Amino acid sequence: MSHKFYKPARSRLQRSELAVPGSSPKMFEKALNSEADYIFLDLEDAVSPNDKITARANVVKALKEINWREKGKTISVRINSLDTHYMYSDLVEIVEQAGENVDTILVPKAGTASDVYMVDCMLTQIETNKKIKNKIGIECLIETALGMSNIKEIATSSERLEALHFGVADYAASLRARTVVIGGLNPDYPGDQWHHGLSELVMTCRAFGLRAIDGPFGDFNDPDAYIAAAKRGAAIGIEGKWAIHPSQIELANKVFSPPETEVNKAKRILEELEKAANEGKGAAQLDGRMIDAASARMAENIVNIDKLINK
Repeated sequence: MSHKFYKPARSRLQRSELAVPGSSPKMFEKALNSEADYIFLDLEDAVSPNDKITARANVVKALKEINWREKGKTISVRINSLDTHYMYSDLVEIVEQAGENVDTILVPKAGTASDVYMVDCMLTQIETNKKIKNKIGIECLIETALGMSNIKEIATSSERLEALHFGVADYAASLRARTVVIGGLNPDYPGDQWHHGLSELVMTCRAFGLRAIDGPFGDFNDPDAYIAAAKRGAAIGIEGKWAIHPSQIELANKVFSPPETEVNKAKRILEELEKAANEGKGAAQLDGRMIDAASARMAENIVNIDKLINK
């Protein structure tokens, strides 16, 4: 390992991330009782301009009156982007009135490190002023060409930063890419046109200790395509995916949960390597294959995810 090390962000189970429009309070209770690991109450794209103020009030009320954490949920709020006049009021009103009940703020369309700096600065001032004990985390959506080109600077922009999300819809628009469905594959492209962006995001997150989350899949009537997209993400290190419809929650949870056989094998790898270490050996064999320190690191990832799920 390099002598330079970035401390990992807080661990949170984030296999499934349910998007809930702030303008639809009737959905709040359903979200609370769903199997989603993580819920974000949305003030941005899912809310029309005419409903922005009402949605903000709905979200404040939901944060104050609903005990999301009792149900094991990570609760986040996606504020409006920094190029709108809604953003500062979103942050001030939500954090001043219900900051103790917010785990993270999701920042859309992060383009530069200075975007994160601004949110961090405002959060720090509000928390200090209101004496909020719970330090609120920041998560950023990488969904523009500018954001992807500055992803490494964004990743190191704040100690509050916990995760980066791949916002495929706006990213496609920013690139002027031709798509057939949000997050889906274009048959004219020989492969997965989102692979480069996802890989860049995963690599950056792992380098700087952040969680790596995939974004939405628009056609909720096509579970097979959703599963395929989730599996492609999981294969390269993504640890969760958005659910824009409740039917996608179970699909995400299943894909991003290591199967029992995989968990058991990971535990056996760690056991065998511990035995080898006690015998003064750096490597061992399991089921006819060599295992070593790299095997242990991969096995630990699986065991740690399993612990989070069981917890």
